[in-house]
Amino acid sequence: MIRSLTLCAALAALPAAAQPRDTLTIGYAAVVTTLDPHYHNLGPNNAMGQHIFDRLVERDATAKPHPSLAESYRPLSETVWEFKLRRGVTWHDGKPFTADDVVFTFERAPNVPNSPGGFGGFLRTISRVEVVDDYTIRLHTRQPHPLLPLDLASVSIIARHAATGAQVEEYNSGRAAIGTGSYRVLAYRSGDRVELARHEADWRPAQPWSRVNVRFLLNDGARTAALLAGDVDLIEQIPTSDLARLRRDPRLTVTEIASLRTVFISPDYSRRGPHPNVTDNIGTPLPENPFHDARVRRALSMAVNREALVERVMEGAAEATANWLPRGAFGYNPDIRPRAFDPDGAKRLLAEAGFPEGFRLTLATPNDRWPNDARISQAVAQMWTRIGVRTSIEALPFAAFVPRRSRQEWAIQLGAWGSTTGEASNFLLSIVASYDRQKLTGASNMTRHSDPVIDDFVARGAATMDEERREAIWREAVAYYAEQEPMIQLVQYINTWAHRRGLRHQPRMDERTVAMGVRPE
Repeated sequence: MIRSLTLCAALAALPAAAQPRDTLTIGYAAVVTTLDPHYHNLGPNNAMGQHIFDRLVERDATAKPHPSLAESYRPLSETVWEFKLRRGVTWHDGKPFTADDVVFTFERAPNVPNSPGGFGGFLRTISRVEVVDDYTIRLHTRQPHPLLPLDLASVSIIARHAATGAQVEEYNSGRAAIGTGSYRVLAYRSGDRVELARHEADWRPAQPWSRVNVRFLLNDGARTAALLAGDVDLIEQIPTSDLARLRRDPRLTVTEIASLRTVFISPDYSRRGPHPNVTDNIGTPLPENPFHDARVRRALSMAVNREALVERVMEGAAEATANWLPRGAFGYNPDIRPRAFDPDGAKRLLAEAGFPEGFRLTLATPNDRWPNDARISQAVAQMWTRIGVRTSIEALPFAAFVPRRSRQEWAIQLGAWGSTTGEASNFLLSIVASYDRQKLTGASNMTRHSDPVIDDFVARGAATMDEERREAIWREAVAYYAEQEPMIQLVQYINTWAHRRGLRHQPRMDERTVAMGVRPE
């Protein structure tokens, strides 16, 4: 449920400098690592890409799909979809958008060199793109695939004439970052900001902001301070310690919505043998990776007091969960609850698994990416230590965390995933399914988990056209996942924003902060 919380006492407005008539300044909580929309499937990158590029299908604030560059779409059979493309759309450089750009996009997206987590999985079932004419395409799939429109809402369409042969650096310079989106790139300053200008030939109604400045304000306190000082008009990811204060401030409005982002602990499965970050109590690496034993994973799960995480760490801005979607989402299983907090039972399970004295491990975590990421990890480490699994923390900035995560350097790590499709398949396909470059599954499976039962759920669910049957498959998958606990689910976030009065903001379940969702009041 969306809630907009505004206090209406009459106090002074924010400084006039914070309210230019046609410029909007936004404070992001994480950096945009690239303007290449196919390089890294990362929340801030996707939010920025939504300004610059369009997709055939878009998702609204509650993750429902609707036509975009495709003005309509329909299945012609179980394995053929027809998309009618929108006429009269121009790229930022004035050239026309046609079906050829879609063909080029679908060729490039799965094949971006050195991608740490790409978008090929969303195109995995397409066997052939048939161009009927410049504004009609037919997508042939290898099997029935009812999720195709939802999948395509994650793939930004790029221009063949601007992007042929372009590498990541040419997107970041702006040369290849030519889209059909509501805003065009003026400047990208790595680690600092992105400056955008309104696309005056936008095919939609004109945006109210001629300029949009997105600043990267990773420090929680600095983000709040910038809003209070009038240096920015809107911030995302309000620090939980500041929520109550900002709600009381009559100069501000807080908006919030249930999040599609779930937080979990992800053990490493890439090794069967010893790992230097998992040792016995005197520091000798264990002979085998303990996380392949479901009893160890269940013990670690039982040792976590999720309600304490919600109340003391997240200060109410989250919900304890064993699912990976919020209540009411397609595939959410209401019968599945988090494993009960039972430290004594956890100790017994560890002893049964051969670790009566526990062991030592290092839990890796970012400290600037998701709300309270390092605080959550610290709290979990303390809970595990109490059952004999003596846990130390390695916390580092997300920019340093990502490449090491991609190389499977850690035995266990904090993870978070926003299921942008709003359907249970997205998390399974991207995080839990076996990493397979040929099948384009597990693109963000950084810990190399593999289970043929999960892979079968993904394949069957994705090929089931009947929605009732498909949702039953996803709910069965949730139940199996909760029993096996390949990842240890912790909490589901609640997304929050704050902005100066005089604006109207539409909060999004996918947590994206986009200028198109902000209007003068």
